[in-house]
Amino acid sequence: MRNDVRTALLEGYCEPIRDMLWGHIYLTPALAALTHSAPFMRLHRIMQLGPAFMVYPGATHTRASHSIGVYHLARRLLSHLAEQGADAWLSAEGVKSFLCAALLHDLGHFPYTHSLKELPLKDHERLTASLVTSEPVKSLVAAAGGDPYMAAAIVDTSMQASSMQASLVAQAPGDGELLFYRRLLSGALDPDKLDYLSRDGRYCGVPYGAQDVDFIFSRLQPDKERGVVIDSRGIPAVESLLFSKYLMYRAVYWHKAVRAATSMVKKALLAALHDKTIAAEELYNLDDQGLFTLAAGRDHALSGLVNWVSNGRFFTVAAEIPFDKTVHGEALCLSARARMEESLADELSACLGKPLGRNELIIDLPEPVSFESGLFVTDENCLFSDASGVFKDNLLDAFTKSLRTIRIFVDPRFEDDIENAREGILRTVEKWLTLCKGSEYGTT
Repeated sequence: MRNDVRTALLEGYCEPIRDMLWGHIYLTPALAALTHSAPFMRLHRIMQLGPAFMVYPGATHTRASHSIGVYHLARRLLSHLAEQGADAWLSAEGVKSFLCAALLHDLGHFPYTHSLKELPLKDHERLTASLVTSEPVKSLVAAAGGDPYMAAAIVDTSMQASSMQASLVAQAPGDGELLFYRRLLSGALDPDKLDYLSRDGRYCGVPYGAQDVDFIFSRLQPDKERGVVIDSRGIPAVESLLFSKYLMYRAVYWHKAVRAATSMVKKALLAALHDKTIAAEELYNLDDQGLFTLAAGRDHALSGLVNWVSNGRFFTVAAEIPFDKTVHGEALCLSARARMEESLADELSACLGKPLGRNELIIDLPEPVSFESGLFVTDENCLFSDASGVFKDNLLDAFTKSLRTIRIFVDPRFEDDIENAREGILRTVEKWLTLCKGSEYGTT
């Protein structure tokens, strides 16, 4: 390993943090100072899995502990790749920028897990980049030996899209190095995924998420264009990760209670944004409690939904239908959701024998989830999906299809009525969804 790269990766890491998952994690004093900054401290007040603790009481870990874990794995990964020849295109400043990017990658993340995802807001990667290139983080990254603009560009891959940002990224030591770091931080076997699957599984008390990180790293080789490649002995590790991700989504991330809570918060905030009761800028840089306080303090018909969630009271499932794009099309777009919920509430009122208001019903469809499998297998000279005996593209598509379920949630005071009319409700919803395809609701 080249001396300057070795120094950047191995010297001065004398500040320990004790982590339940990875044991002792060491930072330099300058990197440790980043974890004490106000933007990073906010991450201690955002639970990694939001309402999942209502199902798995141990799931109270935070974005901060996850971020420190990602930094730890990023440093281990880069040290391994540098020993395997990646030091030929690495610089000391680039190494430090990458480590800062890994530590700070969730700095702009929204509160309460993914409740704010799909809302008309800036991407959290853009918010992260803005925080990294602003004080106090900007000076702290520079003091840690990194370039704040390069660290921001590693997280926010759109930074080269504008001429102004391109000029800032040009300060970083080489586009090839920047692209290499981007592929390391976001890929099939990236530190983010390796940490959150292992950490979430551990804190939830389920066996699905654990990853054999030592073995995975031993099978990775650096590639300047692709980031990392594997040999065929690493195929089982990728297969394990993909199946772990599928099981974690099925059992934890998209558990029906978690979906109920996130859909309730999303419905309330979407309506508040539409009515301008809340401005988009007010939702940035909040923590979990700040989100609940903001919603409770606004006079809006749906603010009570957020209070319900904060008190552990969720809507109940009236119907569950597997999403099929060929049947349902794209008619369930979020921008049309309020009108659709009003229409479906009218339809279900007849089944229930009593009026069901549009604010008492939620249509929930999880966003598409991807199973990255683009790793190149060197000794077989093909992509992972062609080398794996099991995980072909059609199976990965089946994973995605089986996970996406349309759920109709309703106010829990209708629970008994739902039980008495379950079959009729299901038939009504299925017919209604089919009629929605290609209707005016399918516009964005």
